Amino acid sequence: MTGILAGRHAVVTGAGRGLGRAIVKALVAEGARVTAVSRTRADLDSLVAEAPNQIIALVGDVQDAALHEAIAGMTDLDILVNNAGGNRPMLMVDVDDATLDHLIGLNIRSAYKVAQAAAQAMTRAGRGVIINMSSQMGHVGAAKRTVYCMSKHAIEGLTKAMAVELAPSGVRVVSVAPTFVLTPMTEPMFADPAFRDSVLDMIPMRELARPEDVAAGVVFLASDGARMITGNSLRIDGGWTAR
Repeated sequence: MTGILAGRHAVVTGAGRGLGRAIVKALVAEGARVTAVSRTRADLDSLVAEAPNQIIALVGDVQDAALHEAIAGMTDLDILVNNAGGNRPMLMVDVDDATLDHLIGLNIRSAYKVAQAAAQAMTRAGRGVIINMSSQMGHVGAAKRTVYCMSKHAIEGLTKAMAVELAPSGVRVVSVAPTFVLTPMTEPMFADPAFRDSVLDMIPMRELARPEDVAAGVVFLASDGARMITGNSLRIDGGWTAR
C-alpha cells in the first residue's frame, strides 16, 4: 500500500451504511486497515466483501460495555472515527422522555464511552487520532432539533477538552461537522421540494454534501498532513455556519 494511511489501523463506528460506510471505503483507499463496527451483520458482510483483506467486521452496539472494552484493549489502534449517532426531529414542547433519553444516550454517552476507550488504547501507545462526528448543528441552532443540537454542542466541547488533556500523550482529537448529507436514509426527506429548498436556502453553495465529501475530510484529519490540528472542528457545511 502506498496511500497516506498505509499501515494504520482505524475503527469506524456506525460503519454499515451511509456516512460511516463511505468513511470506511475512503480510509481503505488510502491504505488503512479498518475495523468496521455496526449492529447489523448483513451490512458488514457486504462491506467486507468489497475489501476483504483490509476490512474487519465487528458486530457491536456503541452503547454496550463489551464494545468499549474491546476498543480499549486494542494494541494497534491509530484512528477512531466516532461516527454512530442519530436524530428524531420534533418540536421541543413535544419531546418525550424516551426520545430525550435515547438521543442523550446514543449521541453523548455512547460517543463519550467509545472515545474514552480509544483514548485508553492510544495513550498506552503514545499516538493516535480521535475523530468525533459532530454536525453543523454543533455550532448553530435550529427548530425541531433542540436535543440534537444539544448533543452535538456537547461533542464539540468534548473534542476541545479531550484535545487539551490528551495532547501530551501524542493523541490528537478533532471533530467533523457536516451539513445535511444526501444518503439513502435522508433521500426521502429531500423528495419534499419545500424541505429541500429550505435547506438549500441556508447553504451559500446551494448544494447538499455527499458522503464522499465528509469522508475526504476524515481522511485528511487522520493523516500526517493534519499533525498540528487538534481541538478543532472541520465544518463541511457549504457555508451554512458562515452566515
